[in-house]
Amino acid sequence: MTVIYHLTTPEAWAAAQSVGEYEAPSLAGEGFIHCSEDEAQTLRVAGRLYSGVVGLQVLDVDVIRLKAEVKREPSRSGEIYPHIYGKINLDAVVRVRDLTLDADGSHRL
Repeated sequence: MTVIYHLTTPEAWAAAQSVGEYEAPSLAGEGFIHCSEDEAQTLRVAGRLYSGVVGLQVLDVDVIRLKAEVKREPSRSGEIYPHIYGKINLDAVVRVRDLTLDADGSHRL
């Protein structure tokens, strides 16, 4: 199993379950859903984009089960990130985890 990781909110995940697939706002705006290659990269993204935000979740997405295409592409910094070019079918999500905040405000899985 090859897993990639996507940050979301409990509300967005609940909405996905009611419609049968997950769609991040970036899919309409940028043409893909942002993901991370591993847990360390996920935590760096959470710290950079969601510093101090409580209530985030991580979707563990099995690339083999995913129906949409995944491309691994460089960011502006040159770091490689997986991008999902389509909606996430719910059976590709193999685990949903809550992020917690440490006393210093950093996220932890």
